[in-house]
Amino acid sequence: MNHATHPTPAGPFTILADHDGAVLASGWTADPAQLIGLIPPRLRTLTLTRRRDTGDASRALRAYLAGDLQAIEAIAVRQSSGPLVERGWRVLRATPPGAPISYSALAARCARPGAARAASAACSRNAAALYVPCHRVVRSTGALGGFRWGLDVKRWLLDHEALSR
Repeated sequence: MNHATHPTPAGPFTILADHDGAVLASGWTADPAQLIGLIPPRLRTLTLTRRRDTGDASRALRAYLAGDLQAIEAIAVRQSSGPLVERGWRVLRATPPGAPISYSALAARCARPGAARAASAACSRNAAALYVPCHRVVRSTGALGGFRWGLDVKRWLLDHEALSR
């Protein structure tokens, strides 16, 4: 696995990528060890190599920060879970920036209306923050809900997307 850490307005952002550039995990930390545990063991490799960047994923991050919100959509992501959670991740990747949805809406888009808790599980099990944009899901009241990397980061992301639309 390769890793690179980049500065962002919300703090340092680290990407762990497979040999082919697919994002295995990412998040607002300068410590790649915080991300390794998020990757299922069968997707992990034994070596971790620090790089200046991870290729396409790093370029997409820089473009996203510069206002190209769609840049993250083409980046390959490799995660593994059950069928419902994986469907949730696919739906999250299709959720447009600047238009947050509720957990109930995510469940409905996954063809499981009433399964808001399952939709929440897709967000909480997401290892590839930003590239699988779980930050775009909020509570039905509009409150932010949770986010592994903190509500300040989630608020920054939502504000950035609203301003860059």
